[in-house]
Amino acid sequence: MKKIVQRMCMGCNTKKDKRELIRIVINKEGDISLDKTGKLAGRGAYICDNIDCLEKVIKSKRLERVFNTKIDEEIYKNLRGVIIDK
Repeated sequence: MKKIVQRMCMGCNTKKDKRELIRIVINKEGDISLDKTGKLAGRGAYICDNIDCLEKVIKSKRLERVFNTKIDEEIYKNLRGVIIDK
């Protein structure tokens, strides 16, 4: 039996199955992107597929603290697009 991998959402701090969450990844060059496959190399952070969680992350600047870098507004726009489209 396969083990179900769990990760914590940065917005609501609840543990969920990794497949239910959206992964944001920063690679060695400092490029930030959305990881739809969950297999891109780099440091990952997870967020629920929920606009409320995204707004909490933006307001608290938690993603900036996790990645220790300034997050471009374009990344947040892409996240909003992914969450609203679903």
